[in-house]
Parts: sequence; structure tokens; C-alpha cells
Amino acid sequence: MSTRLTVLFFIAVVALASCKNNDNVFSKKVSSYINVVNASADNINFYVNGTRQNNSSALTPGGQTFYLTVPAGAQNFQIKKDGSPDYLISIPLNLKDSVYHSLYITGETIDKTLAAVDTLQTDTLTIHKNNIQLRFVHTTPGAGAFDVKVGDTLRYRAAFKGYSSFVYLGSGKKEIKVYESGSSTAKIDTIVTMSPNKGYTIYTVGTLNGTGSSKFRLGVALNF
Repeated sequence: MSTRLTVLFFIAVVALASCKNNDNVFSKKVSSYINVVNASADNINFYVNGTRQNNSSALTPGGQTFYLTVPAGAQNFQIKKDGSPDYLISIPLNLKDSVYHSLYITGETIDKTLAAVDTLQTDTLTIHKNNIQLRFVHTTPGAGAFDVKVGDTLRYRAAFKGYSSFVYLGSGKKEIKVYESGSSTAKIDTIVTMSPNKGYTIYTVGTLNGTGSSKFRLGVALNF
């Protein structure tokens, strides 16, 4: 009888040790989130470590993927022109766990890409209940700094690859004007309707003197 109890005890100890070892084997899987925004003149496709992410259709100029769940940590992100078998750009990024990011593609080389962390304000004041949060990103290579007015108020000023924090504004129709810094002539003057309790990024698409898909215009990305 004592021998049988000893054997059972030994089996229980081995099983417990095995469980503890298994706890060490299965590490926590960490993820991040990325929204790819096409501020270039090309139709593009987006890849993570060689696997295409926008499977339904190419990203047209001014398009976005919205937030995709991707592995956190050091990853390789690639861009191809739609229809091309070759990578146009390879972008190494180190993404933090559970953080939202945006990746802006503004041209055909890595120096014409920009990654930004998307951090919205968490103010719960009643005064902001039906407002929007809005930021500006300068995504026009070769251009100088831009001044951006919402209505008649100068809200943002940024050089290429510069971007602002999100700021609270009232929702509804907004007249947005983009100027070359120091100029009184708007290069963009457009109306955008923005829904309450949303986060938006406005950015520039195309080149200052571009035509067709390169025409200079305002892009609007929905963040939240």
C-alpha cells in the first residue's frame, strides 16, 4: 500500500513540475495597431513581413487601411506599387505593445515615409462631449512649411514630416485652408464635415504644382 502511495505522489510531483515548465514555454503574444495612409500619387499595397494586409483592393491616393492588428516589436513593413511584383519601399519599425500608430506614405523612397503615434486626449469634460479631435500632418515632400487655418484661426504650422497633437474643435462643417508659410494665398481651400466624438487627421496629398493623381489637395483620415 505504501509503495502505491509513493508512486502516486511521484506522479503528482512530476505533473506539477510539467505544468510549471509549460507556463514558461507559452509567452504572451503582444500586438500593436497601424493605420497606413497613402499620401502619394500611386496605388499601393501594404505588407507586413512579406504578407499582404490590404487584400480586398489597393490603397488609392488619399486612402487608408484603418487600424490593422500587427505584431509588436521590430517588424519589416513593405510597400509595393499595385501590379508590381517588386517592393518599392521596405520600412523597419519597432512598434510598442497595444499602441496605435499611423504610417504615411508620401513618395517612392523610405525618406518619404513618416510614422506617428496616435494619442488622443482623454478629457471627459462636458464641454467637449460633442467635439472632434483634429491634428495636421505635413506629407508633401519638397515643400516648405505650411500654415493651416480652420475657419479664420491659424491652428497648425508644420514642416515636411511634422505633425501636431490632436486638439479639440467643434464638430460639423469646417472650412480648412492650407498656405505656404508666410503667404496670404491659400493653396487649398475646402469644406470638410466632421462628426462629433471622432478623431481625424488632415494631411496634404500630391505636390504643390501637381496635376492628375498628384494634384495638391487635402486628405482626411479617420482615427477613431
